[in-house]
Amino acid sequence: MGILNVNLKEKSYKIIIKNGIIKDVGQYISANKVAIITDENVNRHYGDRVASSIKGDVKKLVLPAGEETKSLDKLSLVYDFLLSFKITRSDLVVALGGGVIGDLAGFAAATVLRGIGFIQIPTSLLAQVDSSVGGKVAVNSPHGKNLIGAFYQPRLVLIDPLCLQTLDKRFFSDGMAEIIKYGCIKDERLFAMLEKENIDDKIGKIIERCCDIKRKIVEKDEFDTGERMALNFGHTIGHAVENYYRYEKYTHGEAVAIGMYNICLEGEKLAITPQGTAERVKNLLKKYSLPYALDIDVNQLKNIISLDKKSENDNINLILLNKLGEAIIKKMPKGELFTKGV
Repeated sequence: MGILNVNLKEKSYKIIIKNGIIKDVGQYISANKVAIITDENVNRHYGDRVASSIKGDVKKLVLPAGEETKSLDKLSLVYDFLLSFKITRSDLVVALGGGVIGDLAGFAAATVLRGIGFIQIPTSLLAQVDSSVGGKVAVNSPHGKNLIGAFYQPRLVLIDPLCLQTLDKRFFSDGMAEIIKYGCIKDERLFAMLEKENIDDKIGKIIERCCDIKRKIVEKDEFDTGERMALNFGHTIGHAVENYYRYEKYTHGEAVAIGMYNICLEGEKLAITPQGTAERVKNLLKKYSLPYALDIDVNQLKNIISLDKKSENDNINLILLNKLGEAIIKKMPKGELFTKGV
């Protein structure tokens, strides 16, 4: 079992990583009322198991699976569910699922009654290594990804690597994109290991390593004003790709994979990223069945990116690689974005 402590000024919590922990979540959850938010796919595998292990008054809301659920319409359903349950600020919301459920349930918890406690039980690889940790919660807008959100830390994160056995290959690859991201921005040894080795029997340790990298970054920059922006490597283009295709063609990880490769190409053209880096990134993406080619016109891409959260008036903060394992934040005018092509 791995235990990581996220130590923040106002609120600290533990990340517990343990095979089989999903059968025993009741040992870690205590409240008069517990509202479980999950989706149809996860509910089939774990919904009743988790609900029955928790003592007290427990109710479940089961939503459709998919990015479309991370919407204002579904958020309204969650609010209605929580308020009809007569949940109070001493009760708990449990986010049981992948990144969509974690973001949606977390944002609901942050805003209903001006904030009630919530616990993350991530069941997808992407959520286990990234979205369940750090307190970013949000829903999507027609204008873009995650534009309506908050910083709201969970009380606890419970990660069971055995949940990955129920993922199909595409969604395992989806999570691998975020793992590759950590190698790119903070850990060249992790990147090299992903290139050379079979990771099947190392996945628990890899999850712990990624959570530890994110924990350290969040402790230094909880509200995404400095170093934490490096975690958005590949996301500026990735979010634009998702938005362009209305979240239908690519998963989040697939879009981020496209973003990572193409921002490396941009970094090489700007003489910031060493030549050959994009090729190594592309080859690793291909190893884990992830896309890399950008199929959006550059002008359309720039129009969508103009609404990105990392924009500041006429400038945007781009996350580039100084080298593998070392990211930098480069502020540049939006008008100069991709003038050298992508």
